[in-house]
Amino acid sequence: MSSLWEKDLNRVSRPKIEKDREVETLIIGGGITGLTTLYFLRKQKNTILVDASLCGSGVTLNTTGKLTYLQNTIYTDLTNNIDYETAISYLKSQKHAIQLAKEIIEKEHINCHLEQVDSFVFTNKKKEIKKLKSEKKFLESQNIKVNWQEKKDFCSISVSDTFVFHPIKYTNALKELLKNQIYEQTKIVKIKKHHGKYVCYGKNFKIVAKKVIVACHYPFFFYPFCLPLKSHIEKSYIIAKKTDKNPKVSGITVSNPALSFRFYEDKKNCYQICLARSHKTSKEQNDGKNFQIVKEKYQIKDSDIAFVWSNVDIITGDKLPFIGEIKKNFLIATGFNTWGMTNGILAGEILSKIILKEDVPFQNLFTLKRSNFYQIKSFFGNMLGSVVSFIGSKKHQKAWYHENPIFLKIKGKSVGIYTDEHKKKHFVYTTCPHMGCSLIFNEQEKTWDCPCHSSKFSIDGKCLKGPSTKDIQYKE
Repeated sequence: MSSLWEKDLNRVSRPKIEKDREVETLIIGGGITGLTTLYFLRKQKNTILVDASLCGSGVTLNTTGKLTYLQNTIYTDLTNNIDYETAISYLKSQKHAIQLAKEIIEKEHINCHLEQVDSFVFTNKKKEIKKLKSEKKFLESQNIKVNWQEKKDFCSISVSDTFVFHPIKYTNALKELLKNQIYEQTKIVKIKKHHGKYVCYGKNFKIVAKKVIVACHYPFFFYPFCLPLKSHIEKSYIIAKKTDKNPKVSGITVSNPALSFRFYEDKKNCYQICLARSHKTSKEQNDGKNFQIVKEKYQIKDSDIAFVWSNVDIITGDKLPFIGEIKKNFLIATGFNTWGMTNGILAGEILSKIILKEDVPFQNLFTLKRSNFYQIKSFFGNMLGSVVSFIGSKKHQKAWYHENPIFLKIKGKSVGIYTDEHKKKHFVYTTCPHMGCSLIFNEQEKTWDCPCHSSKFSIDGKCLKGPSTKDIQYKE
C-alpha cells in the first residue's frame, strides 16, 4: 500500500534534461528542502532544480506532516549533552521555521490544509516523568505556555501554537510556481570538480555548475562528508485509519520506540495517522511483524485501515541537522532526524542565503564542521552499526520470508525472486549498488529496501529512493 499523501502527488512531469547544460546554481533533489531552496533562489539567474523522479515523491511523501517545535524532549537532551545555549538556539530555529512555512503558504495562497493544533509529548513510564518536567521547565524559561497533565499511568506536556499540514500539496504548489526552473526524471549519479566548477553527470548528459546544492534525503556520495559515520538510519511504520472526527491534536512519546499521531481531514474522510515501532534499520527488520504491532498499539481494525507505509529518518549523533558548505560552492542539507518538515523548510532558507552571500540564520548551529562530545560519543556506535547492518544484511533467508521471495546465485551474482499474487515472478539483483549491502524484501510495500542506508527499489528493481543512483533490474 502507499502513503496517505500519494493520491495527491502531482504526476504531471516536468521536462527531463537529455543534453549537456551549464548553469550558475544546480539544486539536486525536489523534496521539501530542494523546492524551498529554489523558492528563495527563484529570482537568481540560471538556477535550476533536478529530481530523479517526481518532485515530492521521496521522503517528503512519507512524512506525517507536522510543523512543531515540541519534539520529544530534544531541549533537555541538547542541554544535557551539549549546552543550554544550543538548546535555546535550536528552539528559536524551529519556531522560525514554522513562521517561514506560514509566510510562504500565506503569500503564495497555498491550499495545503495548514491547521493549528495542540501538540503533546507524553509517557506512561514513571522513569520518564522527570525528563518531561525538565522539558516543561525549559520551555517555560523561554516564555512558552505549557500545559501539564498527570494521571495515574499517564503524564504529558502540551503547547498550542503548532501546526500540521499536507506536505505534498505544499510541494505541488511550489512545483507549479517554479515549474520553469524544474527538471524531473533527471538523475545525477556522480559529481566531479573541474577547473573550479562542478561537473554533475547523468546517464547521457552532464550539467556544469558553479554552485551545487545537494538536497536529497541521503547524499549519494560517501566522500567527502562520510555521513554513515556521523549518523544512523531509523525506520518507522505508519497506518492511516479512518476515524469519525478530527480533535486537532498531535502527539509523540518521550523516547523510542516512538508512538506518534496526528489527524487529517479532507472533503470525504477523516484519518488518524498512527506511527509506531521506530528502530534502527540494523535491527527488527520483519516489516510484517512491525506493522502488526502498530495495529495492536492503536487498536486498529483491518476494516478501518486506509493507508499503510513506512518512513526512514537520518539520526545524527547530536540530534542536530547538517546544513551548509562541505567545500566552497558545494552545499548539502541532511540529517533532519525525525523533524524533516521544519528542518527542511529552514534548510531551504539557510542554503539560499549562503548562495546569496547574505546573513545566514543559525549557521553555527547546523554547520557541518561542528564537533561536540555528543557527536564524538556516537561516532563509534554509528561505525559499528554500519558494520552490523552490512554483515546482518548478508543473511538472505530471513525466517519471516518462508518461501517467498527466494534467494539464489545466478552466474555468481545474488538474485531475489518474488512471486506476486498473479503467479508472476519478479527477478532482481539483491546487492545494493550504493555500498554493497544485501537488500531486504518489504512484504507490505512490495519493495526491496536497503537496511544499511535506506535505498529503496521497486518490485522489478527500479531505484525509487537513494542514496543508490543505480537500479537492480535483473538482466539475463
